[in-house]
Amino acid sequence: MASALNFRRSDFADDFLFGVATSAYQIEGSSFGGAGPSHWDTFAATPGNTANAEDGAIACDHYHRYEADLDLIAGANLDAYRFSVSWARVMPDGRTVNREGLDFYDRLTDAMLERGIKPMLTLHHWDLPAALADEGGWRNRDVTDRFADFTGHVIDRIGDRMAATGTLNEPWCIAWLSHFLGNHAPGLRDIRAAARAMHHVLVAHGKAVDVLRAAGQDNIGIYLNFEPAEPANGDDGDAEAALRYHAIYNEWFLGALFKKSYPRRALQGLRPHLPEGWEDDMEQIARPLDWLGVNFYTRKLIAHDAAQAWPSLKEVPGPLPKTDMDWEITPESFEWLLGWIAESHTGDLPLIVSENGMASTDVLLNGAVDDGPRIAYLQAHVDAMRRAIDNGAPVKGYTVWSLLDNYEWALGYGKRFGIVHVDYGTLKRTPKASWHALKQALARD
Repeated sequence: MASALNFRRSDFADDFLFGVATSAYQIEGSSFGGAGPSHWDTFAATPGNTANAEDGAIACDHYHRYEADLDLIAGANLDAYRFSVSWARVMPDGRTVNREGLDFYDRLTDAMLERGIKPMLTLHHWDLPAALADEGGWRNRDVTDRFADFTGHVIDRIGDRMAATGTLNEPWCIAWLSHFLGNHAPGLRDIRAAARAMHHVLVAHGKAVDVLRAAGQDNIGIYLNFEPAEPANGDDGDAEAALRYHAIYNEWFLGALFKKSYPRRALQGLRPHLPEGWEDDMEQIARPLDWLGVNFYTRKLIAHDAAQAWPSLKEVPGPLPKTDMDWEITPESFEWLLGWIAESHTGDLPLIVSENGMASTDVLLNGAVDDGPRIAYLQAHVDAMRRAIDNGAPVKGYTVWSLLDNYEWALGYGKRFGIVHVDYGTLKRTPKASWHALKQALARD
């Protein structure tokens, strides 16, 4: 197994940023600091929704342990920390500000700067206040104004110290995974709900960008997740199914943000269910951005499934080595993706790899964790990114997911993505071999 990374800072441009990411609900603990319930709290409280009925009430207790966690970031010689703000902590009912919540993020920001860490903000990483979920959540257009209001309060408090601000994390997960597939909160399987959520998350993004610009922010983006889709077999049916998957997953959000349009193959199924007058929102959605965040983990093999309603497709297990999430390890797909995004939609706009990493079956043995497979994964993907850069992709940063083993949503605490091991009984942190490898690779000459 790999024990070291074979790249160095000097292999990249002087202003290239190496970072690490987390999200609020996954690490902070949702029961602290005056936070109200989010729809993830209520989703987890419903039997059968999460592994072992686990929730984020305590999580990694980052709310109380953030200074030690930031020491781990600085200790690994990382430049930046991509963190998220809990909407339910800042506005427990979705409307009224909880000063205690804002105070926490104020302290967190200052603590980053004291350690020389650049703060990269994610305004929303899935923890919608339950009070807004009661009103329809992302199905209800009113949520777009609530998000703009939330954005204003957060940026008024900490915006002056942000190195970058992203509006939403992975809107495909917020909308499709959660409203069509039903795997995440709110756990719906309803195409009308999904179509409206797919549109409203983008309207919310556009309104938030306006708020950020009015506040003087000049380093604004959004974090999108991507899965290159390939046909499971060589027949025309699978090829067309893969294109439908690609349209829904990869092109829907890019198309709206950068071309003011939704892809034809996705509209074939979603157009009848979109809110009336949706076309009038495209100008709002496509506000100019300063960068695009790219989250990548794997590809998908797709087959046509005539027995299912639109989009009439299914995922097929692939033949390549897999992570503990049962995701294929496909750095070649990552290289292709970075080039395709730039060539097809974003041009010279800077790209930031805002999530990349793997879950593995990490074992704490004699006070150490030898996660060689993760080191090999990171090396393969950094190599793929470097090839994409050499071919013209304007990639300006690389962010590892994740700093800590944490709450992996519906999968509970069983999947470990961290470069730092967390003992969920004691909450003790133990840097893994991958943390040590990054520390060595990123040391400044």
